Amino acid sequence: MLLFRGYEILDVFGPLEALSWVAKRHDKIDLYMVAETLEPVATAPLMAAMNPFNASFFPTVNPTHTFDNVPDLDVLIVPGGIGTRSPNMNATLDFITATYPNLQYLITVCTGSTLVAKTGILDGKNATTNKASWSSVITNGPNVNWIPEARWVVDGNIWTSSGISAGIDATLAFIAEFYGKDNATTISDYMEYEWHDDKNWDPYAKIWGVV
Repeated sequence: MLLFRGYEILDVFGPLEALSWVAKRHDKIDLYMVAETLEPVATAPLMAAMNPFNASFFPTVNPTHTFDNVPDLDVLIVPGGIGTRSPNMNATLDFITATYPNLQYLITVCTGSTLVAKTGILDGKNATTNKASWSSVITNGPNVNWIPEARWVVDGNIWTSSGISAGIDATLAFIAEFYGKDNATTISDYMEYEWHDDKNWDPYAKIWGVV
């Protein structure tokens, strides 16, 4: 799981909740929380203007590894959040670029597709993103075939999902791909989460005027 200042909480912990059930019930999987440094990573935005009430409602996460010492990865999950708009993301973009060729799968949640689009990895591919932030995201990938009505999209080894909770739906679909739909459904039942298992189910595209 990639971390950066200003990540969206559920983008990170929704998919991790689903995957934790795989680790408990089905397989040995290892989790690496990867950031530029080992300093705690906060969900707080960098700029005061993005925190108009001076709130302190911003949890932090301690990374387990940095970009320089993380072991080889099979899967990289890139969350979204207000931090994707930061101008100081060069190290993060370089990490995604360098890591992707050795991955089996790359998964984006919400506006995490912004970061991957900036690297050029999504060029010529089908992808989707958060519908409330649609217009601001797609400008970062003019050579991407953005799918306006989709809960998630799979193109080769890249999975992109729509806004926030869609990351859970896509992760459950990813689990179903390897462990079977019955097991993914059981995990969603343990989570007491209503899994929208149709990747084309996307009422938010209409709500936010994307289609």
